Formats: sequence, C-alpha cells, structure tokens
Amino acid sequence: LTVGAIDDSIWAYRYGEAIAQQCKRLGVQINFAPVVDINTNPNNPIINARSFGENPQRVTRLSAAFMRGMQDNGVMACAKHFPGHGDTDQDSHKTLPTVGHNMQRLEEVELVPYRTLANSGLGAAMVAHLNVPAMDASGTSTSLSKPTINFLKQNIGFDGLVFTDALNMKAVSEQFTPGEVDLKALLA
Repeated sequence: LTVGAIDDSIWAYRYGEAIAQQCKRLGVQINFAPVVDINTNPNNPIINARSFGENPQRVTRLSAAFMRGMQDNGVMACAKHFPGHGDTDQDSHKTLPTVGHNMQRLEEVELVPYRTLANSGLGAAMVAHLNVPAMDASGTSTSLSKPTINFLKQNIGFDGLVFTDALNMKAVSEQFTPGEVDLKALLA
C-alpha cells in the first residue's frame, strides 16, 4: 500500500466511525451504506459522488474501512447496490436499467467489493433493481431474482441480511402491484 492508500483507509474508517456514533445517538442500528458501486459510467444519473470512485480496488479498500468503522462501533453496514449499479445510464427510481456485461467483467469490476466485504464480516447487502442477463436471463429485476440472490449467497459467500432497494421504485413498481412485488422479493 502507498502512503495515500493508508491515509485514505484511515479516513474511511474514521468516517464510518463518526457516522456510527451519530447513528447510535439517534437509535439507528443499521446504515444502508456504504455504496460500493464502481462508478465507471460518466453518464450514470444516480451513483456519481455516492461512490468511492472508478477503481474497483480503491472502492473496495475504502468501503471495507468504512464498513469496519461502522461495525466496530455497533452499527451494521449494508453494502449496496448488488450486483453493481455503477455502469448504468438510467436511474432505477424511474426505470429498470440493464447491466449488459458478461460474468467475467462482473467478476473483474462490479463484484470485487462484495467478495472482499462478504469475507470481512459485512452485516447486510442491498440488492438493486437491475436487469443483469449474465445473472438471470429472464429479464427479472435482480431484486426479485432467485438466481441473483443465490449467487450472492453461494458464489460470493455472503451470509448476512439481504435487503432489496425500495420496492416503490418504478423499476419494479410499474411491473407489479403492491403486495405482489413484496412477495416476489421475499420469495427471492
């Protein structure tokens, strides 16, 4: 590691620690952070500055330090947006974006933080509303997809809590009625 990398990791840990302290003051026990999306698409309308950047290793290093800072201080971290919302040009609040990469690319970029954090004690992960044909060719949103959730648990090795992104987002709410979308997410 370079000196800059060490300083960045210390900063990210302390940032997570400070966020945890504020959460605990409010009685919050889980924070839906960090955003571990790799911000590789300059036309992405939703991730942008929410990400730790464009480099999978840097995003992973800073996300892991942030996660440890929160969880070492009693607040569960929730990495999002699985399997990766960084290379989209649409907002899942408005429509169902597609991530058309093959599994090799997903493994080399989008999934890198999840593998590291899952092996480092991550408490929770949030599944995004995305169409990722490499994970589920049916066109089902990843948040409602059994193959995607199984991949997270079995292939990534994640054994914590799994959340979906908000079920009132148009990516899924325009396809299913309230109650129906909730059941599909639960079954996945």
